[in-house]
Amino acid sequence: MLKKFEKLPLRSGVGIVLLNKINEVFVAKRIDNPKGFWQMPQGGVDKNENNLEAAFRELKEETSIENVKLIKELEGYLSYELPSDLLGIIWKGKYKGQKQKWFVMKFLGEDNEINIKTNSPEFLEWKWIELNKITEVVVDFKLKVYQEVKEKVKKLLVN
Repeated sequence: MLKKFEKLPLRSGVGIVLLNKINEVFVAKRIDNPKGFWQMPQGGVDKNENNLEAAFRELKEETSIENVKLIKELEGYLSYELPSDLLGIIWKGKYKGQKQKWFVMKFLGEDNEINIKTNSPEFLEWKWIELNKITEVVVDFKLKVYQEVKEKVKKLLVN
C-alpha cells in the first residue's frame, strides 16, 4: 500500500447474509464490477444510525427487500482493505477499506418481492446460491471476510 493511503481510516459498514426458506444465500452482481463477481448486500453506516438500522436500510435500498427476520448479529467485526488500483478512487478516496458488522437474516417473502432496479441501482442481476459457494464468487479482496462469514453461518445453521 502506498504511504499516502496507509493512514486512511476504515469505513464503518454492515453486511447481510440473507437466507431463503432452504437456507440459500442471496448474492448479486455489481453494476460497477460485472466480471462475474457476486456479493451479499452491504453498505456504509450513516451518521445517527446504528449497525442494525444500517443493515435494514441497505437491504431495502439495494434489493427492495423489507420482509425479513433477524436471525443473529455475528460476533465481532470483519474488515478488508482495498487493492491498490481502487485506493483513492472508491468512497471519494476517504477510506482504505471497510470494517463491517455482519447480520444473518431470513427472507420471509417471495422472490417476486426482490427488485434490484431501484432508484440508484447497484446490481445487474441476483440469485440464490449455496452457502459454501459464496467464497467461489466473491472478488478476491473480500475473500477472507466471506470465508469468516461462511464459517460463522455454518455453525449457526448446524445448531
